[in-house]
Amino acid sequence: MTYRTHRRLVLGLAVTLLGLSLAAAGAQSGNPRLSATTQDATPLDGGHFWDALALEPQPSDVWSRLRGQLAWQEKIDHPRVQEWIAHYSASPHNIEEITERARPWMSWILDRLQDRDLPAEIALLPFVESSFDPTAGSHRGARGLWQFMPRTGDSLGLRRNRHYDGRLDVVASTRAALDYIEQQAERWYEGDLLLSLAAYNAGAGTVNRARRAAGADSDYWALNLPSETMNYVPKLLAIAAIINEPERYGVALPEIEDAPAFARVTVDRPLALNEAARLAGVSHETLAALNPGVLNGSHNPANTPVLLVPSDNAERLVARLTRSTPSAPSLATAGGWQQYVVRRGDNLSAIASRFATSVSQLRRRNGLDDDTLQVGQTLRVPAQQLAANRS
Repeated sequence: MTYRTHRRLVLGLAVTLLGLSLAAAGAQSGNPRLSATTQDATPLDGGHFWDALALEPQPSDVWSRLRGQLAWQEKIDHPRVQEWIAHYSASPHNIEEITERARPWMSWILDRLQDRDLPAEIALLPFVESSFDPTAGSHRGARGLWQFMPRTGDSLGLRRNRHYDGRLDVVASTRAALDYIEQQAERWYEGDLLLSLAAYNAGAGTVNRARRAAGADSDYWALNLPSETMNYVPKLLAIAAIINEPERYGVALPEIEDAPAFARVTVDRPLALNEAARLAGVSHETLAALNPGVLNGSHNPANTPVLLVPSDNAERLVARLTRSTPSAPSLATAGGWQQYVVRRGDNLSAIASRFATSVSQLRRRNGLDDDTLQVGQTLRVPAQQLAANRS
């Protein structure tokens, strides 16, 4: 039985028991609303049915929510996990520093795991992969919070050029990492996420060969894998065990509110990060830290349509961008640039000549790696020249 199937069965049983409890309470009190089943219950006082239930209050800090969604803690007594618990707890300040780096991302990552019904331990995978540093790189060429190699990132749709690297973009790379883990679990391992995590580290080919040698029904703990992969899941579970009981291991976790630290603002024109920071009322360093995928200091919607902005500053940025953009479509410039739709017969050199700019400038503004164009593709071209050509 897969983790997801098991979780759904447990939740279904909980809902059934809750419905029976409410029915019993209603029968005793004579309240017809409380005697209704969960299937035909109606909202109370205009609210949602679940809002009326006396449930436990939601945790206000991110670590409390994470602890409530851990799913693999029964594995922490395994000798390999205990070895890494001892290793990590010997340097509690390292855990404190790394978890502090998780501050902007942890609540959002937990939301994504909850959306997919995945164990909360996976939110700690960047602890093992990159020490929660979105700009981290390895000598083998892996980069980002989730440490994607170039070809793997490419296969998962993480755009990469001189001006942008989707492996460093936390939103894009998190989505790709969770897709990858789920896809491998379903394709190769009948939903077994621990085997999928091993494959995330070593590659599915390595894990599949080890399974054939150990027996097709073997779980992660029975496999003979490369040393790094033998330690990969134990490291993850050790970190989760320490965060689950930080006082036991002498760790003082940073207090992190369980609320969005950033908002996604759609920016449909090229915009320098220092200008975006000024408009948003934040420091350039803050905005750059939230958008590590931007490599040249300038956001380009051809690479990604959104900028991440501190939640408290998002409305200000949206308002100022709106005021700085004229409303008439024919004059809607983007920092002196405007959209042009590629027509049949167009090439980059001819377009550059037509609008009095250079091929290199067009490439830079549009995040192009070469001169290949497609009919219907939208490019950014100098707006003043475009208006002159239309007149």
